[in-house]
Amino acid sequence: MRNLDLSIIIVNYNTFKLTKETIDSCLAEPTHYTYEIFLVDNKSTDDSLEKLEDYFKDEISRGTVKVIANSSNGGFAKANNLAIEQAGGEYILLLNSDTLVKEATIDKCMDYMTKGTNADVGALGCKVSLEDGSLDKACKRSFPNPANAFYKLFNVKTSSGKDDYNLDDLDDDGVYEIDCLVGAFMLVRRTAIDDIGLLDDTFFMYGEDIDWCYRIKQAGWRIVYFGEAEIIHYKGASSEDKKTKKRNPKLIYEFYRAMYIFYRKHYTKKYNVFVNIAVYIGIAVLLVFNLIRNALRS
Repeated sequence: MRNLDLSIIIVNYNTFKLTKETIDSCLAEPTHYTYEIFLVDNKSTDDSLEKLEDYFKDEISRGTVKVIANSSNGGFAKANNLAIEQAGGEYILLLNSDTLVKEATIDKCMDYMTKGTNADVGALGCKVSLEDGSLDKACKRSFPNPANAFYKLFNVKTSSGKDDYNLDDLDDDGVYEIDCLVGAFMLVRRTAIDDIGLLDDTFFMYGEDIDWCYRIKQAGWRIVYFGEAEIIHYKGASSEDKKTKKRNPKLIYEFYRAMYIFYRKHYTKKYNVFVNIAVYIGIAVLLVFNLIRNALRS
């Protein structure tokens, strides 16, 4: 039963401090919209869930914060889907556990989505700034394809427009229709979800946001970058060793596995066998290279 305006979904995995600060930033912002916050724990191996339940015990008792404790870690997409299925909001906000919501961000985004002239907007993302103040370029991008993915992955600049994966030419503070948002902040209309379905949980941690955006646009909905609202994203804070900058090898594997899944799902029939083979080889080479480079960090 949909009896609320907004359901905010935050997935925790061994990140008590980050998750606490993310939820605090949501609760600190006054809003005229009714909302609930789902805290989904992906079988944390530390005591972060217990500490979060204790810290937010008053909000939990009031029903503002609702906890889903998973018995296993099935990945980011699966965790979000569990909450979406239970959520009572007309809008769903996927929000990373390593983010801070800035002043009036939720109201500004909801005001835009609920405006009658924007009824065909299926998903909206805001400006996502990194800890150093620079833009997280993933918050406004084109869909990946063999050309722009090649230029991005190998850092090749061209004047042909084919290196348009990151839409750097668009004003960071503007409002534009784009292809793809980042899952760190993704406000989605419930009727769009009813139309296209849940996140594809074949993706474990990466790629599910790109796939969802692709399906939303394929179904005829618009996707909008809304640069008038902002969050801070402590990117990598939940997946890197702060001293060595080493990443969990599984996360590197899942990053390139997501590329493979997305390409196989949406592009194999669009390109000939030679392009497909080249793409798969390229993904494999990059996976091996980055696993080795990560292992050599000290």
